Amino acid sequence: MSKLKKQLLAGPYCIWMIGFIVLPTIMILYYAFTNSDGGFTLEYIASIANETNRKAMGLSLKLGIICTIICLVLSYPLALILNNMQIKNQGLVVFIFMLPMWMNFMLRILAWKLLLSKNGVINSILTSLGLSRISIINTPAAVVLGMVYDFLPFMLLPIYNSMTRIRKDWIDAARDLGANNITIFFKIILPLTVSGIISGIVMVFVPSLTSFAISQVLGGGHVLLIGNVIEQDFMQGMQWNAGSGLSFVLMIFVLVSMALVNAFDKEGEGTALC
Repeated sequence: MSKLKKQLLAGPYCIWMIGFIVLPTIMILYYAFTNSDGGFTLEYIASIANETNRKAMGLSLKLGIICTIICLVLSYPLALILNNMQIKNQGLVVFIFMLPMWMNFMLRILAWKLLLSKNGVINSILTSLGLSRISIINTPAAVVLGMVYDFLPFMLLPIYNSMTRIRKDWIDAARDLGANNITIFFKIILPLTVSGIISGIVMVFVPSLTSFAISQVLGGGHVLLIGNVIEQDFMQGMQWNAGSGLSFVLMIFVLVSMALVNAFDKEGEGTALC
């Protein structure tokens, strides 16, 4: 295939990137550093220090960190179990864990709202068993639960993929030299899966930090995250400058996260879904 034909094949991707990535980013940067008259200002960048925005940002960081820790605690043992099962068809494992993601995002969140509501499925089962109802809907706990459900595969798959790259010969050699399971884990398995852990942390933390739909549905308006503030600025108040300023602050977090991925996962081992 000639060089010209390859460039033509890349044309649609370039158009897509320009239209949906480059131009929106330029617009965000423009509105973030200008006022309604088009003059340069740092007012909207500094608005992150406002009490409401600061609390929303702090809560977003808190829930994002909690969600990331829970996903890591659940995913690492599960990845170990799956890897020890010596499944020949790894693509089947990826398919099983990605299957729920094929369902519409909002439908999955609304399903959890139905499950967790006061008269929902879970409380109905508890009532039929003579137990007291739980009141978790419209709380930060419900938001974290929805985040963990949605983002768990993004933690599991990079860790599982990094584990599948560990050769069984290395484990057998360590056992022959007298190493026990604890030593093998801390000296071989854990160091070789750091790239998957870092990739999983970034892939979970970034969307949980910027999420607004989950907190809006499961939080019922009582859990205000920075994503909700930005969504309100754009959609309700039509304050594009204020929303862009806060979005720029979140972009900094994303860039720092991607820098961490490049530093710890230079060969892309943690993010590949082979």
